[in-house]
Amino acid sequence: VQLQASGGGLVQAGGSLRLSCSASGRTFGNYCMGWFRQAPGKEREFVAAISYSGGSTYYADSVKGRFTISRDNAKNTVYLQMNSLKPEDTAVYYCAADPIMGVVRNNPRHWGQGTQVTVSS
Repeated sequence: VQLQASGGGLVQAGGSLRLSCSASGRTFGNYCMGWFRQAPGKEREFVAAISYSGGSTYYADSVKGRFTISRDNAKNTVYLQMNSLKPEDTAVYYCAADPIMGVVRNNPRHWGQGTQVTVSS
């Protein structure tokens, strides 16, 4: 599966952004999807994940209550709605895919290119 992330940009603290990740190739519905991020000088970290049908979601504690992951299998797209953004959310955000939920949250097989999110204070 090939992944293409978009929607990053510059936003003020307290603002919102929605990231999108479009998938092509093999059947999108066969994959659990995830979002990760990497800030300058830091390791890449898990942000959120969603199951095949969207019935189960998981979040890092740092984004719980502010970010929402969702998917539209008819459009082969996964979204990350980010609200109440903070300067510490500044990072390159990556979407990822793997058939297994436990793997997509840790070391997914497929990665998209990153999209930059910058939150100004």
